Amino acid sequence: MAPLRKKALGIFAKEPVAGRVKTRLCPPLSPAQAASLYETSLRETLGAMAGGDFDLVLFYAGDVGWFRKAFAGLRLLPQRGDDLGERMAAALRQLQADYERTALIGSDSPDLPRSLVAEAFLALGRADAVIAPASDGGYVLVGERRHHPELFRDIPWSSPAVLHVTRRRIAEHGIVCRELAPWEDVDDLPSLRRLMRRSPDSATVALARQLLERTGR
Repeated sequence: MAPLRKKALGIFAKEPVAGRVKTRLCPPLSPAQAASLYETSLRETLGAMAGGDFDLVLFYAGDVGWFRKAFAGLRLLPQRGDDLGERMAAALRQLQADYERTALIGSDSPDLPRSLVAEAFLALGRADAVIAPASDGGYVLVGERRHHPELFRDIPWSSPAVLHVTRRRIAEHGIVCRELAPWEDVDDLPSLRRLMRRSPDSATVALARQLLERTGR
């Protein structure tokens, strides 16, 4: 049996189809504009994470042909499961077949620092799990050294209670978990405005400015 490799970061992504991504930005954006913004955020996220001392794996939802064309050479794996928890659990189990330390992020935080990801992998040298909270009550990163299915089962996904319930599960099951500094997803217009103030040089922000100017916002 081949030895496990060191570290892998999985990135969750959807095909940028109008009407299926960033719908909470519509209005003021049109569905097509929101999809374009999402694609830019995804590309910026991948660019920011490339070159780290970890392998990148893209877990996709949608047409694999689009992802193969857009990200040639990147390892692609389909998301599997009925809800977000099942999909994340399945992704981590897949990564843990080949790697000692595993983590997942989304494509909604284009300015997520690579240093935060590096800190997560460092924490997994001692901790069983690691999370980076999000300001909306969820988290922007979750990582494991070994799998804990209870962290992903019966969680009220897409609600402000995600982090609270996750913390409770950690305590109930005695999981050694390191909690990192918080970051922020971009889900709606207020969070997009905060990204624009926080990271004015971001490619996602540059496009957002153009799109919002067209809408008069």
